[in-house]
Amino acid sequence: MIKSMTGYGKAECELPSKKITIEIKSLNSKQLDINTRLPNIYKSKDIEIRKLIAEKLIRGKVEFVLYFDQLGDETNTTINGPVVKNYYQQLLEVYKDLGIEASENTIQSVLRLPDSIKTEHEEVDEEEWATIVSSINDALEQHDRFRQQEGAALHADVLEQIKNIQQLKNEVEPYEQERIERVKERLTDALKELKNNIQNDENRFEQELIFYLEKLDINEEKVRLDNHCKYFLETLEDNAPGKKLAFISQEIGREINTMGSKANHAEIQKLVIRMKEALEKIKEQSLNIL
Repeated sequence: MIKSMTGYGKAECELPSKKITIEIKSLNSKQLDINTRLPNIYKSKDIEIRKLIAEKLIRGKVEFVLYFDQLGDETNTTINGPVVKNYYQQLLEVYKDLGIEASENTIQSVLRLPDSIKTEHEEVDEEEWATIVSSINDALEQHDRFRQQEGAALHADVLEQIKNIQQLKNEVEPYEQERIERVKERLTDALKELKNNIQNDENRFEQELIFYLEKLDINEEKVRLDNHCKYFLETLEDNAPGKKLAFISQEIGREINTMGSKANHAEIQKLVIRMKEALEKIKEQSLNIL
């Protein structure tokens, strides 16, 4: 089954002092483009996280987010008492010189000043990190299941559009003989108008008519279009990457365009337009196939 590049996965785990939440989102992209958002404590694990993502997701624009909620009263952020006291005493002196009374907002102003809050940098506990890695893999597995579900919908849609093109191609056939007869009539009528001024050579006329009709013949295009559509379906069932399906779509488009340029018939042109509409849908969907 083919996979979509659109996906979402989420996993959570609880550590002794914090609850970890991991979210992975992806959209279509020609290459693998990873953007990570991590708390400072886990910045050193960025490369390892990227490797895990690259092994599982292969392609797409990926956003990876890891955040945590602190459990209990433990925190690595403390008030720097000596610095706060020093700031406060200085402010009181400034207020006194300016004739301003200190208020309860004074301490709030002090806490905004540099170094009033002290954060101790934690080291990553490797046992805790192993638990987080397990959750990252869980999120990646959930993301992969999401891609498979989206891929099933893409598969059904693309399959329907290819079969639609094949059906429309078959509908061209009844108009082909009618088209040839019309072209022959127009050429004959045009020749009759010139009959009095130009010597009529029946053999030459037949040769020119055959040459002209051969140029309008679309049988080869129909055969190649049918082969391309069959190859597309085979490739689709082989779970080939979206890039390969996009290349086959281009070949299908060439045959449809050539049929349109040779059509010379209103009903065939209408069928060609409908084939192009179906092909555009296939191309759009192929962009999102992994």
